[in-house]
Amino acid sequence: MAQNSLHELGRRERQIMEIIHQRGRANAAEVHGDLPDAPTYTAVRGMLRILEDKGYLRHEQEGPRYVYFPTADPRRVSHSALRHLVRTFFKGSASSAVAAMVGIYEKDLEDDDIERLQQLLDRARNRRGAS
Repeated sequence: MAQNSLHELGRRERQIMEIIHQRGRANAAEVHGDLPDAPTYTAVRGMLRILEDKGYLRHEQEGPRYVYFPTADPRRVSHSALRHLVRTFFKGSASSAVAAMVGIYEKDLEDDDIERLQQLLDRARNRRGAS
């Protein structure tokens, strides 16, 4: 039974899931290599099995190794993580979260990015008015 929320996991389990989500799929050696202050390789393999037992991961055998990948749709996981971030750090305010993101990345935003953001805001305004 797959879980919906990564924030219910322990710190190490979340780190492992983040690595696998970033990579798309990974074997134990790759996860071990990417973990900050990594525990033993055997401990990483054990945590991967636990995450699989909890329903967060599946594996396929590729040669002598197991390759792990998430069971949940990456979009659903990212939406859940983003909702958690907005609740935790922005007191549930989507506008504060968006303003912070724009402030952090304003020098990196291209005209196309700004136009896309404007279109999304216009669409949100129109949907709100249609309700």
